[in-house]
Amino acid sequence: MEGKAGTCLLLHAVPGVEADRVLLVGLGREREFREKEYRTALGTAVRQLNETGGFDGTIYLTELPVKKRDVAWRVRQAAMIAQDSLYRFDRLKSKKDEVRRPLRKLTFCVSRRNELAPAELALAQGLAMAAGVELAKDLGNLPGNFCTPSYLASQAGELAKAHGMTVDVLDRADMEKLGMNTLLSVARGSHEPPKFIVLRHVGGTTDAKPIVLVGKGITFDSGGISLKPGPEMDEMKFDMCGAASVLGTLKAVALMKLPLNIIGVIPATENMPGGGATKPGDVITSMSGQTVEILNTDAEGRLILCDALTYVERFDPDCVVDIATLTGACVIALGHITTGLLANNDAVARDLLDAGNEAHDRAWQLPLFDDYQEQLKSNFADMANIGGRPAGTITAACFLSRFAEKFAWAHLDIAGTAWRSGKDKGATGRPVPLLSHFLIERAQRAGRKPARRKAG
Repeated sequence: MEGKAGTCLLLHAVPGVEADRVLLVGLGREREFREKEYRTALGTAVRQLNETGGFDGTIYLTELPVKKRDVAWRVRQAAMIAQDSLYRFDRLKSKKDEVRRPLRKLTFCVSRRNELAPAELALAQGLAMAAGVELAKDLGNLPGNFCTPSYLASQAGELAKAHGMTVDVLDRADMEKLGMNTLLSVARGSHEPPKFIVLRHVGGTTDAKPIVLVGKGITFDSGGISLKPGPEMDEMKFDMCGAASVLGTLKAVALMKLPLNIIGVIPATENMPGGGATKPGDVITSMSGQTVEILNTDAEGRLILCDALTYVERFDPDCVVDIATLTGACVIALGHITTGLLANNDAVARDLLDAGNEAHDRAWQLPLFDDYQEQLKSNFADMANIGGRPAGTITAACFLSRFAEKFAWAHLDIAGTAWRSGKDKGATGRPVPLLSHFLIERAQRAGRKPARRKAG
């Protein structure tokens, strides 16, 4: 064995070692060993251990130094990578994938006794985040005939029941009373009833403002009257991965028992063609009272999100983060590696960027200059729902920013990072790790604030 990165060698009956077998993992050149190489080595090791037929294993990779990363980071990443490496989605197969999965227990080793306490906390956090990622993956992988708006609502109900949260689900009639006409305009072509889900985790004090996560929940996106091309349209079941990431993050938050008030808001509907569907050229009055000319019915995510952003004003939020598979332009700009980030508040944007770097679930900030708003001008309404081909990711966020002027807001465009195509086709569970780290830091920051004295 030469130690080339990604290679393994399984040894049997090594003298002086109690273990029956020893798996050697190649790490490559020491001077080139960074986060990526560490994560790759762990994934390789867990997959190989799983295929050896052993019931348990001890991993010493967590003792390896990674530049600028402490033991907590290494253990947290190890837990998440181990769970990700063992993930399978075969619940809809009559014959399950014939993958031998005897591995029942992993032990992570740390070098020094004083590292034990932070490592144990990091392990708990990593497992909580991994559980959230798994939920997001499962929802994203389910086809549209299973994962409907009603199914998302039922999953939110089960999550609330299991973890002591509260949930409210608004139906079409409730949305009509509120004037959520842009959301309902997307739902008009579908036989599936739309749902508006509000899930609350109350872990902070009664006077603490909530952090609101808004997730795009288009459970299938045909494009509506502006119909998408047929090839790969099956993958449009993943257009609810923003909603899935909100549910996954709230599951992680509940498992970690973060002392924060967090509200998850999910506008959910299908986008389908039909006799009642919204047409290009239609003008819709949003919940905010602003009018929108629909130039393309396939730019529907922003139409359901804008009413959701107006709705969350009532919570007087500390900040709002929306998560959406919003634009193909973001895939062109950033590929499948990095999430697009735009914000009207530099502090929130900076916190999200830092959280992404900590989680290895990275984002990159794009500008939100007022100059781009010019592209949304309409001759017949307050704005158009698209701004043309140039800067499509930015103009989509500019559209949303018009409905987020009353609070600190950030937008995560996960069109390129929530899903992978090809032979490994499936949901990634991103950006649950990013959002979880963002909330962990917020909780730590809240804990460092001096307690308020009660009057009297």
